[in-house]
This record gives sequence, structure tokens and C-alpha cells, in this order.
Amino acid sequence: MKPRTHHQVQHDDEESAPVVVSEGVVKNYITPGGYDRLRAELFELIDVERPKVVDIVHWAASNGDRSENGDYIYGKRRLREIDRRIRFLTQRLEIAVVTDPSAHHGGESVFFGATVTFVTEDSTQKTVTILGVDEADSLKHEVTWVSPIARALLKSRAGDVVLLKTPQGVQEIEILDVQYPSPTPKSS
Repeated sequence: MKPRTHHQVQHDDEESAPVVVSEGVVKNYITPGGYDRLRAELFELIDVERPKVVDIVHWAASNGDRSENGDYIYGKRRLREIDRRIRFLTQRLEIAVVTDPSAHHGGESVFFGATVTFVTEDSTQKTVTILGVDEADSLKHEVTWVSPIARALLKSRAGDVVLLKTPQGVQEIEILDVQYPSPTPKSS
């Protein structure tokens, strides 16, 4: 059994804060899979969804009185939603910094993309994966890299005890295991 190291990993605020690229622009760390999903959604909206709604709105507008035309009113509202989502996705992809967690496969330190198993003071064992803001799903035990738990875990190693600031106070958590996805073989 590996001896337990009881030291506190502390991060200065500058290192654990989001990285500012230029005035007001924050890096949007994301995995290659997360980036691909956002791009696919963007292209689906641009190439499929928006043209379909434009056709419906055009058809509905040709039917006369637009003030009581439900298809027209709903279509215009849906177009605004689609355009808003397209702008959002475009902005998120522009500042995206694609980071492949498999580059750390076999590593012991916690970085972006790590799946970390830890135990809390009340002996509850938990496992979380640290992902980008636009891809983390709490229902799948994924947390964003800017979340309090991720910030506490970053740069620690298995056996480390770190401090997690919670609304109930500061809590010690012990890191049990750090895993990364296996690298995918490059096709030639």
C-alpha cells in the first residue's frame, strides 16, 4: 500500500483562475470531443435547422395576415432563438482551447480532463471528471475546470489531501486515484 502523504496542496489565485487571453476574453478549455460536439451543433443549426425554419416563415408570411398567423409568429421566435444560439456557439468556439486529456495518460497529477476519485471527511467516496464549461454534465459526475472542486483538485496527486472551500466551511478531501483516457491511435 502506498504511504499516505498528508500535505495540503494550495494554489495561488492567479494559477487557478481562468486564463485571460486579451481584455475580457477568457480561454475556453475544451476536449476534442466537446469541441466536435459544439461544431456539429453549430453546423446543424446553420445548414439544417435555420433553413427549415426560414422556409416555414416564408410560407407562413405568404398566407396573409401575420398578426394572427401562429406559424409565422412561432417561426420568427424560433429564428431568433437559433440565431442567438449560433452567435453563442460561434463565440465559444472562437475562444476554445482544445486540450486532449489523453496527453496525460499514465500521469499522476490532476490536470484538465482527469477523472479523479477522492474521499471526503465523512468517508464518502466520489469520482468526478474535470471538463470544459461547455461540455461538463453534472448528471455524469463531470465538473467544470473552474468549479470549486476542480480548482481544489488541480495539480494534486493520489495520496494528497487538499482543502475544498464549501458553503458549510473548509473540508479536507483525500485524492485516491487519478486517471486519464487512453490516447486514440492516429490513423495514417
